[in-house]
Amino acid sequence: MTGEELIDQFERGAVPAESFHHADHVRLAFAYLGKYPVFQALEKFATALKRFAAAQGRPQIYNETITFAYLFLIRERMACSPGSGWEEFSSLNPDLLVWRDGVLDLFYRVETLKSELAKTVFLFPDKYR
Repeated sequence: MTGEELIDQFERGAVPAESFHHADHVRLAFAYLGKYPVFQALEKFATALKRFAAAQGRPQIYNETITFAYLFLIRERMACSPGSGWEEFSSLNPDLLVWRDGVLDLFYRVETLKSELAKTVFLFPDKYR
């Protein structure tokens, strides 16, 4: 499936929630970033994720900090490997595809990412190594 097809299916609500996992979210963000300028991609991606969470009856699972942080990390990595398709990008960046004990743990305290504030407002990283 192409990135445009994935975006289209996701925006139409045709992606089953039970089979849409973290790596799929990363692929979707990659597709948005490949199609739109970064801030437009961020707006469209966040809006689609909120709609997806609400359609599952779980709007509270949307987290703005996680969404924004991942999208900007993905964008940075895309800039480091221009022209890469999804397969190459994902093989070069396996750390982005891991949810538990993933890349955001390098930048954020767990309690920060779980906070109500992080769900509604992008928070800057609060953990430094």
